Amino acid sequence: MRPRAPVRTAAATVRTTDAVAGAAQLACVLEVSAEKPGNITPSHDFRDTSYEDMLRSAIAIGPELARGDERGVGPTVLAVVEASRAAANANTNLGIALLLAPLAKAALAGGPLRERLGETLRALDVDDARAAYAAIRLAGAGGLDERVRHDVRSEPTVGLRDAMASAAARDSIASEYVSDFALTFETGIPALVAALGDGLAEREAIVELHLRLLAATPDTLIARKLGADAAARVSAGASDVLSAGGVRTAAGRRTLRSFDASLREPGNALNPGTTADLVTATLFVALLEGML
Repeated sequence: MRPRAPVRTAAATVRTTDAVAGAAQLACVLEVSAEKPGNITPSHDFRDTSYEDMLRSAIAIGPELARGDERGVGPTVLAVVEASRAAANANTNLGIALLLAPLAKAALAGGPLRERLGETLRALDVDDARAAYAAIRLAGAGGLDERVRHDVRSEPTVGLRDAMASAAARDSIASEYVSDFALTFETGIPALVAALGDGLAEREAIVELHLRLLAATPDTLIARKLGADAAARVSAGASDVLSAGGVRTAAGRRTLRSFDASLREPGNALNPGTTADLVTATLFVALLEGML
């Protein structure tokens, strides 16, 4: 481990469209380039999605998020998903689109990021919900077979934040919409700052960030596909890796490799994809705030 390094403090709150686009692209590239357990990485493709697909999508979304101040959050989510599908014919960025679209709009408004984010989320309306529903259908997200209140296959009758509130108990991304991104700001950012401050290289810090988010909150993509017990076991596994030292020790790295292997069989069913999306949101905030 490198000597403890100073962590950069938050930058000025005036953010250009180019800065927002670049931060979004870099956040996506950094997330997928870190060897996070159970996810697509430079050394692990999925059957229908490759590392290169993720890179193509990362580049494609920047210009759409840079236009976040010109339109509503929902239309930006849809534009990001459309751009991602055009770049790589797979569901690469739905969760990222849902998380980064309100953050980008808030960033372009200027001022304290989380304060502007709260204002952005409270202003979401039915048009935002309609466009976000269309994005979810277009992406072909998994684990949505069960009919629920405010189902994305129906015409929305409430604003996007209210629709997300109805799903918050079963989906961490929806929960972020009603908590002003509590996981991102209150778990993700402190974990990343601590890892970087302790001298971890960026990709190692991102793996530790992923483990800490996963240990703190069971992955809701896993829960939707395989049930709450499976998601809880994966969270316990992440805690075990951290207890063994994680990326910081030889024993921790051995435990991490075993944990990674356990998530990949059979067929990457235990992919903690929602946690990966939260990692991207955390990196986006860190880049916008000049912490990374």
